[in-house]
Amino acid sequence: MHQFSCIDGAALDTATAYRLLVGCVVPRPVAWITTVDKKGRVNAAPFSSFNYVATSPPMLAVNIARRAGDGATKDTARNIAATREFVVNVATEHDMEVMHHTGQEFPADVSETDALSIGLLPSRHMRAPRIASSPVQMECRLDQAVVLGRGINTLYIGEVVAFHLSDAVYDGNRVDSVAMRPIARLGGPFYAGLGEIFHRPMLQRPPGGEGWQG
Repeated sequence: MHQFSCIDGAALDTATAYRLLVGCVVPRPVAWITTVDKKGRVNAAPFSSFNYVATSPPMLAVNIARRAGDGATKDTARNIAATREFVVNVATEHDMEVMHHTGQEFPADVSETDALSIGLLPSRHMRAPRIASSPVQMECRLDQAVVLGRGINTLYIGEVVAFHLSDAVYDGNRVDSVAMRPIARLGGPFYAGLGEIFHRPMLQRPPGGEGWQG
């Protein structure tokens, strides 16, 4: 039998709420987002408050908080608001180190991709480029930005207007998540790979019938 601590969410300060959420909501996929500013400088940064939110049309959402301390808008959020576009690159075990280092606070006039020698590919619909080493890249056009809670967080919802899928992980029908080797965020200074994978039959037919055997 578990023994529980009950913590009143309404009374929490931001730092404590963040610590609890990132410890409880795990693992979290990492959106390694590339954007450009009005001068064409490329920004790359990882965000783990991220998921897909719609399938018709395909849509992703990423929550971007203001900077801790001074409350300034992060470069990625400012670029998305200005250009209404961004690219979500799937972060993998292979790129974990360089992806992690793009999370540090570079000056606004410094491109992380230049500073860290990250290879890029042009997008089809966006000025924002794709990260060449990522096996899955999704070009997104901003659909809406929703300010949440006390105004510290904004949820950016984007429509995926193009998927770029490496032959190493896509056979023309399905994406091989195991071959992709995505990296996930845990609480504190920890990341995780896929680890052990469990198979269970699908109990409801999903859109497209992925995994359905009924």
